Amino acid sequence: MNIGFYTILTAQFLSALADNTLLFAAIALLKILSAPPEYVPFLQQFFVVSYILLAPFVGAFSDALPKGQVMFISNLIKLIGCLAMLFGVNPLYAYALVGLGAAAYSPAKYGILTEYLPPELLVVANSWIEGLTVLAIIMGAVLGGIILNDHFWAFQSLNHFLQSMMFPQLNSPQFSILIVLVLYILAALFNLKIPKVKLDHKLKHNNPLYIIIDFARSFKMLWCDPLGKVSLAVTTLFWGVGSTLRLIVLVWASLQLHFNLERATQITAVSAIGIALGAIAAAKLIKLENSLKVLPVGIAMGLAILGMLFIHEWHMAIFLLIIAGAMGGFFVVPMNALLQHRGHQLMGAGHSIAVQNFNENISILLMMGVYALVIKADLPLTQLYKTIGVEHLKQRVLLPDEASFYTSVILLALFISGVMYWLYRRYRHVEYID
Repeated sequence: MNIGFYTILTAQFLSALADNTLLFAAIALLKILSAPPEYVPFLQQFFVVSYILLAPFVGAFSDALPKGQVMFISNLIKLIGCLAMLFGVNPLYAYALVGLGAAAYSPAKYGILTEYLPPELLVVANSWIEGLTVLAIIMGAVLGGIILNDHFWAFQSLNHFLQSMMFPQLNSPQFSILIVLVLYILAALFNLKIPKVKLDHKLKHNNPLYIIIDFARSFKMLWCDPLGKVSLAVTTLFWGVGSTLRLIVLVWASLQLHFNLERATQITAVSAIGIALGAIAAAKLIKLENSLKVLPVGIAMGLAILGMLFIHEWHMAIFLLIIAGAMGGFFVVPMNALLQHRGHQLMGAGHSIAVQNFNENISILLMMGVYALVIKADLPLTQLYKTIGVEHLKQRVLLPDEASFYTSVILLALFISGVMYWLYRRYRHVEYID
């Protein structure tokens, strides 16, 4: 690895840290504006929709320009979204603009790896990217909590200065958005230092209809290719499951660990630590040509999730989340690398990652929808569990949300293990193509 690779890592980390910190600032801003409670989950939906609607175009855009330039432009779009939020635009719309920048950024940040590095280094490179992304998630939560504190010294000092200059003072979310702006500016400066590589699979036409048809062709090509299909299926499953599991862990922490919301939120970061450890292990142990051998780990991950039903102690909960997260990191990093390598061969890295983002975000929306239906069915599920004797076994009445929690864990665990088992049986003998 040379200095160019570490420049890419630094730019990616700063941008991811800004993304995760901005989410907390946007939520705090909604509360100050007395927005309806449902606006908080709407933030994520407004952010994700760009990944789905713009998937045909961001891949083509990523492959049409040098990846560093694409990342620079994408960070500028995020920066404009921050400024819009700071100057009073509805946070939902401003955050959607940031999502637009993130959707354009993603194919470039992964696609540059296949263009800049040889195939044998892709697993290691992906472990670095995933590890730093996880670190950005954790640090984004920590940084967000610090700079949203009204007693933070820098916030108070800035307001004293503004007051002395007869300027309006800022509230803590506005101050946090300023910090995020600085992070995006730093990321953009590092983007300018990213080495330029030869353009990969540039489109012959810029007609929107042609771009959509080209995306559909890439979508079909990747799903019809054996290696592309299995790696795309695994990454799609992983991100859909991960987003749903994050919400289930919050309910688990409340029902069985008796945590308040603040502590429940903190424990969700533990699985991120596990993912980072799994990513490191994958980089050390798995070569790109052996990527399919990690599929049984996904089966074990599903079974491990069932442990949530029986754990009521916080230290055992932390152990389980680290183990489950490590399993996830161990199998998703080689699959990401394999998908990037195969996509680069078939259609160009930007195109393949745009297809990957499209599938992953559709998976998130669908699995969140199923989880919402399970929550809504809590009362009939409670009656079902009462009929089969669960209340008698527990020697108490089931609490609200307890039946939907049990159902969610069981369905999710069986779904993960079942799909991973089928993929392993179906594709374990597929030959690697260099």
